[in-house]
Amino acid sequence: MKKLTTLLLSLITSSLFFQTALAQDENTALVPLPSLEDFTRGKDGWSVGLGLGIEYESAYEGSDEFGFEVDPAGAVQWRSGNNIFYWAGEALGWRGLRADIWLFEVTVGFDEGREESDSKKGYLNGLGDGDEGVELVLQARRAFDADWRYWLDGRVVTGNKGNLGIFGAGCRFGDRNDGSGSEFSVVAVFHDSKLANNEFGIDAVQSAASGLNETYLSSGFRSIGLHYNYRNVINQNWQVFAEVLYEGYSSEIKRSPIARSSYEAEVGVGFIYIF
Repeated sequence: MKKLTTLLLSLITSSLFFQTALAQDENTALVPLPSLEDFTRGKDGWSVGLGLGIEYESAYEGSDEFGFEVDPAGAVQWRSGNNIFYWAGEALGWRGLRADIWLFEVTVGFDEGREESDSKKGYLNGLGDGDEGVELVLQARRAFDADWRYWLDGRVVTGNKGNLGIFGAGCRFGDRNDGSGSEFSVVAVFHDSKLANNEFGIDAVQSAASGLNETYLSSGFRSIGLHYNYRNVINQNWQVFAEVLYEGYSSEIKRSPIARSSYEAEVGVGFIYIF
């Protein structure tokens, strides 16, 4: 009887372990980072996640005005092995995992540009509305090991407004591989003179219309950024997420009349339902 009981307990334990391992395997994210949405549950094919997020953020880059904004969240994704193609709002992209420690990503997105009305206090009056356009983002991340505990990151953003380079490092907290947990990253941001002057420069025409001093910026160091992400995969269908972003500007940007604050900040929370 004792041997039979031991055998039954062993079978039950093995069965539970197998089911748990299978569930974890089915829910393994392409890369277990909370900042990267993955609704595929580790399976090839289509997946859809839809939700809402609310953000408290700077009204525009360099603004000292803050406000709340509600935005849709989620994406439509198609996975094939270690590749995910996605459509998320105004962005289309691909990300792929290679050799377990390299992540590459290509994204084409739409940039709405700054508008005079972004400042409720009229600080942008006379500067005109910024150009809209398409941006191309190329990104590569290199982890120190396959569990993505620590990684290095490099990104290039290019478009009609100019070019941006981002270089950083980050770490992940938590042991689950479904994208749950949190992560923290530090980045250094550089821009060319075209982008610097599109966002913080003031030409002669704008100066005459706004009363602000003419300002011309050169290429180089832009800012230091801190980024925290949190994601909790509650079950097969529900996720909650949060993020905090801080960008401290360089001394050159601070001297621009457009930069009424020495930093840009954002806090956001939201939820996503996976179909």
